[in-house]
Amino acid sequence: MLTLSAYVYLYKMLNAPAEFASFVIIGGTMVAFWSNVLWNMSAQFYWEKETGSLEVYLVAPISRMAILLGMALGGIVNTTLRAAVILIAGTLIFQVPFMLQEPFTALLMFFLTIIALYALGMLFASLFMLYGREAWHTANLLQEPVYLLSGLYFPVNYLPFIIQILASLIPLTFGLDGIRRVIILGESITDTWLNVAVLVVFILVLLPFAKFALNYMENLGKKEGRLTLRWQ
Repeated sequence: MLTLSAYVYLYKMLNAPAEFASFVIIGGTMVAFWSNVLWNMSAQFYWEKETGSLEVYLVAPISRMAILLGMALGGIVNTTLRAAVILIAGTLIFQVPFMLQEPFTALLMFFLTIIALYALGMLFASLFMLYGREAWHTANLLQEPVYLLSGLYFPVNYLPFIIQILASLIPLTFGLDGIRRVIILGESITDTWLNVAVLVVFILVLLPFAKFALNYMENLGKKEGRLTLRWQ
């Protein structure tokens, strides 16, 4: 909330349009889900490896993606609560304007974004499972660049064109842009169909790729003996 407040007051000082404050509140709400994907899903196998319980999951006769999905859903209650508090508190404190006319479109955009992010989290989990601490530092390194590229606190179209191309590789960029356009600007499904199509493409690409990466990294880790820690 302190970070969101800083951006809101900055926009007020610059006499920016009122919807910029709404952009900040919606972006801060989605930060909660991005953190859940990055840490409660991607890093889960790393933490299990550190505690010596990763092999218990690996011998279970179940899909690795199902395990990760269960772990993510286990933390979805706290994540949703955190996001709801940010959204409600930010709306009441700063009196930001919303023009939601199609709730179904907003929900569709939200769920497509979450599915695409979870698919990306499963892909990252394969790296965490094998590389451990190196992937941990990489995740820490990527947090702020993702905040910048996905436009969590400002519209992405204000970035240089080359940076916008890089930002288009992140599902959160299209999801957040679509959610804002529907909730804040009052646009419809016909105005945001491109965002929906891109998110569907992300899902269709990332889910199979994540399954392949998890199987490949697990087999590679078994061959090289890198799935357990010595003396555990």
